[in-house]
Order: sequence, then structure tokens, then C-alpha cells
Amino acid sequence: MYNVIGTSKIWFIISMILIAVSIYFISVGGLKLGIDFTGGSLLQVQFDQERPAIQDIETTLGNLGLGNTLVQPVEEKEVIIRMKDISNDTRQEILNQLENKFGIVSEVSFENVGPTIGKELQRKAILAIIIVMLAIIIYISWAFRKVSAGPVPSYVFGVAAIIALAHDIILVTGTFAFLGYWKQIEIGTLFVTALLTILGFSVHDTIVVFDRIRENLLKSHDLEFKEIVNKAINETLIRSLNTSVTTLIVLVALFLFGGESIKYFMLALILGIITGTYSSIFIASPTLLFWKQSRRRS
Repeated sequence: MYNVIGTSKIWFIISMILIAVSIYFISVGGLKLGIDFTGGSLLQVQFDQERPAIQDIETTLGNLGLGNTLVQPVEEKEVIIRMKDISNDTRQEILNQLENKFGIVSEVSFENVGPTIGKELQRKAILAIIIVMLAIIIYISWAFRKVSAGPVPSYVFGVAAIIALAHDIILVTGTFAFLGYWKQIEIGTLFVTALLTILGFSVHDTIVVFDRIRENLLKSHDLEFKEIVNKAINETLIRSLNTSVTTLIVLVALFLFGGESIKYFMLALILGIITGTYSSIFIASPTLLFWKQSRRRS
């Protein structure tokens, strides 16, 4: 049995270092907002022959410096290309590149558009996340009410789950801030979608461990709390790893062989699965013991 609790200080230190690095890159402006946040240009084109694969179009336009380009199929032979603001010269260069690669291409429309994620929507999204986190604390407090008279109150389970969620979101966001700082990678609506997906996966993984702690608290009265927590982590460790690995296999395949438009969406999910599994084992559960020890010292 691996002594997770005995090495918890090491994992906390590693996480604090990673969080500090993430916050640094976020604070220096590394997080680059894509056209979904800032607005950009919209070019709709029609191919004279059969419409090429979306990935082929994205590859053809990849060397023009158009930012985080989104290519959407329309009708039978048309596509809409959403990109950062471009000049008329760049627009003509796009048409030339497409014609050289795929034959005759006709411009259907070209316009500058505003952001799809405005300030009001950003504010509502943040408010929604806060409400969701409060709801998680309330629900977990109610679900774990039978062990509230034990070593830690039931609401501490909810707080520990939120700490693990915040840990995961900060690390994923910090990684993309680093990529934005280093390689000018931009984020858009798919990144927001990835964060919400990560929240769901991470809290699910954490609840599995917490539920086993609850079961052990109700039936293992002869064990100390740290032994109960460590036992629960080890009992659910293989299940958590198996679930994460099988999910990662699919995500890595999509990252390597999927289209360019979903590449960084897949990367965000891959990072989220890894950090979510890590935090449910090494952050969330040891936080319960840390709270108990802090209360005893006070």
C-alpha cells in the first residue's frame, strides 16, 4: 500500500510551485484571447469542384499568420473561414493560396465581425462557475452529512473538492498562458468548453475517493483518520488510473490525428484529465487531513 498521506507535503509543494508558475504566466499577459473574445474577419468562399477536407484547408492556410483559424463547412461546396482581422492584401493572398491548391475558388462574402464572447457573457460565465462551485459544496455537505460528526465536518469535503478543482483549472490555464507567451497560442470558446468539461471530470474523480473515505469512516472505527484516508486512496487508485488512461488514449489519438481546429481543445482536455486524476489523489484527500490537523493545533 502506497503511503500517499505520508508524502503529501511533497505533492503540495510540487503543486504550489506549478500554481506559482501558472499565475506568473497568466499575470504577464501570456493568455492570448482568440477571435471569439476579440472579434475578427469572416471570409466565406465557394469551391468550383468538390469541397476539400477541412484539415487540408487549415493546413494550406497555416503559414499565413491568421491566428487561431476556424474553418466551418457551409452548404455543399462552401466554407466560412473565421480568423483575426486581416487586410485586403491578406484576403487576396488567402484566395490565391486556396486556388493554387484546390482549383477555382469564388469569394461569397467578407466582413469584419465582433467577438462571440462579449464582456457580459464573460461576466455571466464567471458568475455561473462561482454558483456551480457553491452548489458543489452544498450538495457534498448534504451527501456526506452522516459523517459530519466524525473527524471533519461534511462541508470540508466540499471545500476540499473545490480546492482540487481550482488547482486543476489554474494549472490548465497556466499551461495555455505559457503556450501563449512562448508560441502565441490563442484561446477561444473551445477552451472555455474544455474548462467546464474538466470541472465535471475532476469533481467526479474526487467524489469517488471521498465516497470510499465515507464508507471507511462508517465501518473502520479502529483506524486513525489518516489511515482511513490513505486506505481509501489506495482502494480507488487503480480504478481512477484505469478510467483516466482509457480516456487519455482516445484524447491523444484525436490530438494527433484530428483536425487542427480541435488540436488545442484536445490538449486542454488531456491536461485536465491528468491534473484531475493527480488532484483527486494527492490534493483533495490530503486536504481533509490537513484541515483536521490545523483544527487540532488551534
